[in-house]
Amino acid sequence: MTHLFPGPIVRAPGLTELDTRARDIFRRVVESYLETGEPVGSRTLSKAGLALSPASIRNTMQDLAQLGLLDAPHTSAGRLPTHAGLRMFVDGLLEVGDLAEDDKRAIEARLAVKGRSFEEALSEASSVLSGLAGGAGIVVTPVREGGVKHVEFVPLGGGQVLAVMVFEDGQVENRLMRQAPGVTPSALQEASNFLNARLRGRTLTEARSEMGSELDVARRQLDETAARLVEDGLAAWSGGEGDARSLIVRGQANLLADARAREDIDRVRQLFDDLEQKGQLIGLLDDVRDAEGVRIYIGAETRLFSLSGSSVIAAPYMTGRQKVLGAIGVIGPARLNYARVIPLVDYTARVLGRMMDG
Repeated sequence: MTHLFPGPIVRAPGLTELDTRARDIFRRVVESYLETGEPVGSRTLSKAGLALSPASIRNTMQDLAQLGLLDAPHTSAGRLPTHAGLRMFVDGLLEVGDLAEDDKRAIEARLAVKGRSFEEALSEASSVLSGLAGGAGIVVTPVREGGVKHVEFVPLGGGQVLAVMVFEDGQVENRLMRQAPGVTPSALQEASNFLNARLRGRTLTEARSEMGSELDVARRQLDETAARLVEDGLAAWSGGEGDARSLIVRGQANLLADARAREDIDRVRQLFDDLEQKGQLIGLLDDVRDAEGVRIYIGAETRLFSLSGSSVIAAPYMTGRQKVLGAIGVIGPARLNYARVIPLVDYTARVLGRMMDG
């Protein structure tokens, strides 16, 4: 696998602006790159059955490079697609078929285990995608909208507090929070009592938007550390800020599988750093929630992955009533097998949605 260059920042042409020869050569370069990860030279294309001389192929590849669709890692190498080139290929030349029945059965079998909680199913879905697609599986959990029945803070030591929330639908959710210095058992109890008196029947999102004035009351009535717990808890539970919501990432080791060259190791290291930017990644997946189907982000198209040159293929998962809950997808190198990963992500999202109705 070889580093993918973003290429010059120019307006990429559309397919209709390429003649038949240029389109054919461009398609062959991209398909070869996606298969091997290596630069593609004119002699390679000539030997592969293209009825043109290496010189004619080379001239056309140079024209494609000037259009911002191809680039070269160095002067003596073959050509690679730029991010703009990959985008044009995915949008106009990629052929996506139906998912194989074996893959469908594998996804359904892994997700439909009886007795598994929805949170466990989300984690399993991320693992399934990672295994089948060969990248890292990612899923952002939905913001819970059921009314709250009871809240309790439990000290765990080591600077952490466990917030236990019981919802009116019978679901129980546990979330870890940082414990501010000086928090005592009495402050935890105070915070629990204050929230239980005001949260009952409200969703977490409603509570956060409606309790602004009551937080002022909390600051006056409660111990300072208890008031801070109330405020931090509402902010985190309602999913207001990206880094307060749950993001599940599985299969990061897959990203190292083909990393051989120095630049590849650097790229994967940069991608690992990107995955730590939890808030930005959740924000990216939140954009997917507004999509009607699978969305694809390639390298420099997003600020988050502009340095690592990675791609994201993601889709919303929703109930049978078309209520969007969250998003699930795959992160990997820009040379992901798009034709395989796109239907994998789409089908997994649909199975996950059916589980919610079940």
